[in-house]
Amino acid sequence: MPTPDTASTDPAPPDPVRPSTAPEAPPSPESTRPAAPPRDAAPTTRPPAPPQTSAAALPDDPAAALPAVPTQKVARHSVRGQVLDALRAALVGGELVPGEIYSGPALGERFGVSATPVREAMQQLAVEGAVECLPNRGFRVVERTVRELAELAEVRALLEVPVMLRLARTVPASTWPTLRPLAAATTAAAAAGDVAGYAESDRAFHRAVLSLGGNEQLVAVADDLHRRSQWPLPGVPAVRRADLVADAAEHSALLDALIAQDLPVVESLVREHFTGSHP
Repeated sequence: MPTPDTASTDPAPPDPVRPSTAPEAPPSPESTRPAAPPRDAAPTTRPPAPPQTSAAALPDDPAAALPAVPTQKVARHSVRGQVLDALRAALVGGELVPGEIYSGPALGERFGVSATPVREAMQQLAVEGAVECLPNRGFRVVERTVRELAELAEVRALLEVPVMLRLARTVPASTWPTLRPLAAATTAAAAAGDVAGYAESDRAFHRAVLSLGGNEQLVAVADDLHRRSQWPLPGVPAVRRADLVADAAEHSALLDALIAQDLPVVESLVREHFTGSHP
């Protein structure tokens, strides 16, 4: 009689694993962060710093690192400056007659240059008040009046007389002899009858004296007034050599008074120099 199979000695096979149909949750932000290194881990290697330029490798002049200025542009400005100086000399010397009209091409042919630098120089003279621009015609030399010349002399005296008196009190006497060569240059130009040369050396002397005051703006304004006062009046005869020589002698006399700190003589010389001044 067989024994009933009530207990089996073999285990039942496990149920097969079924894949989950639920979607996986996205990773949390914390799980995406890199794990912090342990405290005893080696420090992170940093990229090497860029090499430092030594002081010896740097140029002494910062402008040396800038691109070179084109030489053609410099040459053009040089021509313009030369033409401007020549036109100013022609104005003072009476070669450019007040009231007359001059064209750029004609003046360019005279100076041996193109009309462009002549026009540029004439435009500068127009800014200074020496000429006026006439469209499609050229430039007319401005006609001065005796009243305008007197007004310029008055303004120059208002500017320069107080400065001269202050310099006479404050500048050491040993400084004034260094200006003797500039005074001598005016004397030489006057003796040669060089009106334009005297005008330039006269302004150079006054600039040197006023620059001792340390006010660059005053020097620039005074020099502009001085240049404008040198333009001739229409219909007035050319300056005589004797007048230039007498005018130049006042520069040496002014230096003597400044060295002696003779304030009344300084003031008198400066005022007379302006009211009776020549180019």
